Amino acid sequence: MKIAIASDHAGFLYKQLIIEHLQGQGHQVIDFGAHSTVSCDYPDFVHPAAAAVAKGECERGIVLGGSGNGEAMAANHHAGIRCALCWNEETARLARKHNDANVISIGERTIDQATAVLIVDTWLTTEFEGGRHINRINKIDAPLQ
Repeated sequence: MKIAIASDHAGFLYKQLIIEHLQGQGHQVIDFGAHSTVSCDYPDFVHPAAAAVAKGECERGIVLGGSGNGEAMAANHHAGIRCALCWNEETARLARKHNDANVISIGERTIDQATAVLIVDTWLTTEFEGGRHINRINKIDAPLQ
């Protein structure tokens, strides 16, 4: 799978860990930055990563920051993106199963490394349930009037 990934300085260390983990599983990872722990603005990196998923250049995306909140907000500005802030295995599973999340956001300052990797693995291996959730997804994706 081709996966976009981006972070700010506060998510950089987990981004590097997740890139290595994903590549070890055979995924192609496109790193949109940041490229160090030097203070920076997450929208500069999250917007291009989310755009790559929205355009179909990448199948999924992962964005990281201190809390993951701002990164999720920035990603969700892009039409067709359903970015879920995940903090444990259950939120990752439900993000895919019920919301067909194509991007997830993780906060490096809020969870440990093992949980971050578990979130990624759960999200990547969980299928969208469809059914009653399709109508809701269509309403999320519909342009606002």
